[in-house]
Amino acid sequence: MNTTLVVLATLTGLVTGIVFGFFDVPIPAPPNLAGVMGIFGIFLGYRLMQHLDYGIDLLDALGL
Repeated sequence: MNTTLVVLATLTGLVTGIVFGFFDVPIPAPPNLAGVMGIFGIFLGYRLMQHLDYGIDLLDALGL
């Protein structure tokens, strides 16, 4: 994992959150921990399936 990329992504999110807060605009993300953990769970499940090398190519299965 590229640490620089993670730090830059975190800083970008932080600045974006500050801008949204300054203009009192709702953030385009879950406003509570349960929503954030749901997104983390999706990411974790995706990475698990990649690690297990299990799944199908949906676009290929649909002929696209």
